[in-house]
Amino acid sequence: MIIVNLDVMMAKRKISSGELSEKIGITPANLSILKKNKGKAIRFSTLDKICDVLKCTPGDILEYREDNEYK
Repeated sequence: MIIVNLDVMMAKRKISSGELSEKIGITPANLSILKKNKGKAIRFSTLDKICDVLKCTPGDILEYREDNEYK
């Protein structure tokens, strides 16, 4: 299972959802879907923009956990 830790990085960088969505060019609703782990996919171009704005790597945002941790 892939976990999106976007809210953690946003808190560390002290950036709001509105500000990040504006800077990366996606709607606040789509950003919310990513933050809540409800998305099924993320474009590499979007991930690249997020990493650029937050000055981080994809590994700071995406985390792999084995499914049995949730059973």
